[in-house]
Amino acid sequence: MTRFARCAWSLLAYDVLVAAWGAYVRATGAGAGCGRHWPLCNGEIVPRAPRIETIVELSHRVTSGAALLLTLGLLAWSLRAYPRGHLVRRGAAWSAAFMMGEVLVGASLVVLRLVAHDQSSARAFVVAAHLTNTFFLLAATSLTAWWASGGAPVRVQGQRGVGAALGVPLAAMVVVGASGALTALGDTLFPAASLAAGLAQDLNPAAHLFVHLRVIHPVLAATTAAAIVVACGIVRALRPGRAVRAFSRAASALAVAQVGAGMLDILALAPVWMQLTHLVLADAVWIALVLTSAAALAEPAARPARFAPLSSPTPAAPARSPGPSRASPGPS
Repeated sequence: MTRFARCAWSLLAYDVLVAAWGAYVRATGAGAGCGRHWPLCNGEIVPRAPRIETIVELSHRVTSGAALLLTLGLLAWSLRAYPRGHLVRRGAAWSAAFMMGEVLVGASLVVLRLVAHDQSSARAFVVAAHLTNTFFLLAATSLTAWWASGGAPVRVQGQRGVGAALGVPLAAMVVVGASGALTALGDTLFPAASLAAGLAQDLNPAAHLFVHLRVIHPVLAATTAAAIVVACGIVRALRPGRAVRAFSRAASALAVAQVGAGMLDILALAPVWMQLTHLVLADAVWIALVLTSAAALAEPAARPARFAPLSSPTPAAPARSPGPSRASPGPS
């Protein structure tokens, strides 16, 4: 593994941590810690006598800014280290593009005041878009690291079965991730004092959409996890390579763990630490599924064995009667 590949994998891990810290900002209601100012914090570069909410929000901006600089640095490095048209270059370019999207979405949340206790549909749209963009960022960065580690290019021809098997859970993961982000937002805005009180909120027809998602999201998540396990089993049968086996088994195990963590999150009334664990597991499932797809689509489709055409049997030559050999001596 080259230095570039190690740095790319490290950046991927750092991006997951930054996303988790962003969830902490949302879960603690610290998104308005810097007011409506961006990129400044309360109109200052370094606020004096900041509140705890300001420290949390400012630290998230600092870590996000560092992620942006590291992603742009990885792109510049790829342009110097790899030839034109190389997959690593393309992956790094997409990573930089989606990282810029992260910055813009985060800025819009602050500037439009879609933070703290805002319950608008605009916030729901931006939060769902934020999660989707984060998934695409993690996909681009993980592919960059995989290709820099020697992963083969994706093959399109003859991959219809593999593409269909993996396309369904990948699309479902995006939907489940967006609904999970809104469900977590509902847990922050409409906390329940007990499991019975939370169930009463969920069954109230007049409850907010974020509350109703507490019932819908677990069903979607369990269905998606089952689809991931089935799809990974199909892919292992179609493309039994070592990387495919490793990534697909990791995706299946993480999907099952994610469902278990979600159930624990519900029973524990969504504490902040459990929400962060839930998010990190979701990111891990997504990354493992993306890498499974990359490894499986890189393997060529198995060609059917060719058999020689059947022909009519050739008649056997008539047997000769044994006689004296020419080389044998005659009678004396």
